[in-house]
Amino acid sequence: MKPRTRARSIALQVLYETDLANNHLPGDVLKTRLEETSLSDDLAEFTRGIIFGVLPLTKDLDQLIAKYAPEWPLDQIAAIDRNILRIALWEFAVSRETPVKVAINEAVELAKLFGSDSASRFVNGVLGALSDHQHEIHEIIKKRLAQEAKLES
Repeated sequence: MKPRTRARSIALQVLYETDLANNHLPGDVLKTRLEETSLSDDLAEFTRGIIFGVLPLTKDLDQLIAKYAPEWPLDQIAAIDRNILRIALWEFAVSRETPVKVAINEAVELAKLFGSDSASRFVNGVLGALSDHQHEIHEIIKKRLAQEAKLES
């Protein structure tokens, strides 16, 4: 497994666990995963960036998935697939440090590793639909974050 794919897989495991077990704190889960799988400092920071980038935006990302990919109802998406979609969407539409094709390819790889037999095709289809709206999604998230920052100040 490529190093950044391994980092994403750890982020996925942390997000999945904290998604299903509300009492598991993401920092604690990440610490445990990093003890089990060693990553370089920069890859650990990359993993941390994904986790703590996705977590505060989970509801927003879910709403965007539901809006732009309505043929896949969110409540019917497996938890592992939902978290793979959140990571990829965050990477290409929020963080924007990962090119769309790379984020989609990485998500498909994670789906092959962790999802059901049809998960990779499903993830590819949903992310393809979302990528067509990446600029709109980025603007929606940017406005949301600006509103939050205004409320906090």
